[in-house]
Amino acid sequence: MATLFTKIISGEIPSYKVAETDDFLAFLDINPNSKGHTLCIPKKEVNKIFDLDEATYLGLMKFSRRVAIALEQAVPCERVGMSIIGLEVPHAHVHLIPLHTMEDARFTNKQKVTPEEFKAIAEKIGSYL
Repeated sequence: MATLFTKIISGEIPSYKVAETDDFLAFLDINPNSKGHTLCIPKKEVNKIFDLDEATYLGLMKFSRRVAIALEQAVPCERVGMSIIGLEVPHAHVHLIPLHTMEDARFTNKQKVTPEEFKAIAEKIGSYL
């Protein structure tokens, strides 16, 4: 059965896309820790990040770095944090989180973001890629 992220890749579920290549996709987290919280995923559906083949793993890290640099330019923050937890969706993914305080790194405080804000943030990040 396809994961939530595979359904996003196929367009079955809408998302706020930030960047896309043949192998990877970056989109805004709809339940963000802070505004601009972005998920980077391989299009290949693999449950655990360390189960990715080496080329895909390294490609995901390179793609995530590129997105993080654009994210930091688009969303003012102290730095962009990276987290790889992967329990909520069985599809390898990287969280890129604009950090203002250490609270932003916790997955307990969530931001409210309107659809208009999501769209504007995604477009702004994408403009730096």
